[in-house]
Amino acid sequence: MGKMPGIVLFKDGKRLDGRGPHDLRKLHIEAGVLEEADGSAYVEWGGNKIIVGVYGPRECIPKHFSDPYKAILKVRYVMSPFASADDHGRSGPNRRSIEISKVLKEAFEHVVLTNQFPRTQIEVYIEVLQAEGGTRVASLTAAAVALADAGIPMRDIISAVAVGKIDGTLVVDLGKNEDNFGESDVPIAITHRDKEIVLLQMDGLLTKEQLEEDIQAAIDASEQVYQEQARALKNSYEKGERGKLKM
Repeated sequence: MGKMPGIVLFKDGKRLDGRGPHDLRKLHIEAGVLEEADGSAYVEWGGNKIIVGVYGPRECIPKHFSDPYKAILKVRYVMSPFASADDHGRSGPNRRSIEISKVLKEAFEHVVLTNQFPRTQIEVYIEVLQAEGGTRVASLTAAAVALADAGIPMRDIISAVAVGKIDGTLVVDLGKNEDNFGESDVPIAITHRDKEIVLLQMDGLLTKEQLEEDIQAAIDASEQVYQEQARALKNSYEKGERGKLKM
């Protein structure tokens, strides 16, 4: 990350895509999109297109990896070879996808009630079909919906958004160019009820005061993200109930 000469990301109070500093890109989530998964979700967030499938709780394989006191949470984030021009031709896990899988797993370990399912595993598979900046927060947001769709008990739902600084201005929901050429990028994941931060990373430089302002902006924006998550789950539940009535 770093500002390049000649690249203007913020002009006349607007970003390149016409958004104001605290505006989110267009966000749409659907739950229950995969028939063979226990829970699933699909998100379109700006140019990001991400699908998530959840399986479990089910028998832990291999068995010697099982925990007698709780379920093992497994999270796999991968980007498709056609997700972006930067990653064209790549397939399968790489250093970045392994790192993102790890931080997403740690975020969900704060809220998933794994102690209710000893000696089992819960698997979360995240496939990035198209990428346009902010895939880790979009993936986390979609995975939270997929876990809820699977009926996995959680003490709270997680919503995530990236905040940062471009051309000296603090902004919410960075796009790809803002991520690549801005001055900072701060992905943040927050629980809905308690406003507990379960993921916070930072690339770039911010003062303490700027970071505090960014965190508050993320908390405010996460409420908008949560409303879309809740809408997706409500729609999926209502469709399921209508289907049951027809049987």
